[in-house]
Amino acid sequence: MTAESHTDVLAIAAHRDDVEQTCGGTLLRMAVRGLRTAILDLTQGEAGTRGSAALRAAEATEAALLLKVGWRQALDLPDGAVENTLENRLKIVSVLRQLRPRVVILPYGQARHPDHAAVAGLGYEACFLSGLAKPPAVRPASAAQDLDETEVLPHRPYKIVYASLYADVRPSFIVDITPFIEQRHAALMAYRSQYANQSAGSGLFVPEEEIRERTFAEARHYGLLAGVRYGEPFVQKEVGLVEDLTLLPVQSI
Repeated sequence: MTAESHTDVLAIAAHRDDVEQTCGGTLLRMAVRGLRTAILDLTQGEAGTRGSAALRAAEATEAALLLKVGWRQALDLPDGAVENTLENRLKIVSVLRQLRPRVVILPYGQARHPDHAAVAGLGYEACFLSGLAKPPAVRPASAAQDLDETEVLPHRPYKIVYASLYADVRPSFIVDITPFIEQRHAALMAYRSQYANQSAGSGLFVPEEEIRERTFAEARHYGLLAGVRYGEPFVQKEVGLVEDLTLLPVQSI
C-alpha cells in the first residue's frame, strides 16, 4: 500500500490476534467490497504465555493474507504494559499520517486486559493529535519506516468506532459477517502458537476443540440482534443521522 492509496479502514489493536477475534470479519467484508484495509498492532507479543514475538509476527502475516488486509505492521510498545503517553501517541500519529485512514477501529474501553482498555484512549487521543496543524514533534514510527516519511500533513480520521465483542455494552450497530465466518475463523486459528493445544497456559486458554464453538456462538448472538446469522458488534460515541426512515435496516416486528 502506497501513500497515494490511502487506507479506508484501519484497525488498531494491542496484540497480534486481537483484531482477528473482534473485527476480522468486518475487515474481510470491507476488503471484498473493494475498500483498502490495514492493521496496526501496537505490541510484538514478547510477554505472551505461549509462543514468541517472532512466531506471532509470522502468524500475523498469514492471518492478514486470509483477511485480505493490504498493510499490517507492529509497533514496539511493551507487551502487557501499554500506556497512554505522548511518546506512544506520537508513534501512532506517524502511522495515521502515512496511511490517512477514513475509519479507525479501536478496542472498546471496557476490557479484562489492561492493554485493551489503554488502547481505546491511546488510539482516540492519537487520532485527535494527528489532526493538529502544530502538534508536538512527530518522530517516525517503526511501523512506518517502509512508507514515504515526507508526507506528514495533518490527518484526522472521519470516523472512530469501537469493536465491542467482549464488552458488556449494547452495540450501536452490527456488521453482517455471515459470508465470511469461516475465513474469519481460519485467520484466528493461524495463530497456532496461541490456540493449538499445549501444556503452556493450559489453565488459561480455551481448549482448541472449543474455540470454534465459542467464537461462532458469540458471532451468532450478535447476528441475531440484527436479524442476520453472524455478526460483529461496534459502538460509536456520536449520535447517528438518518435521512430516510423507510431505508432503516433491521425489522422491528
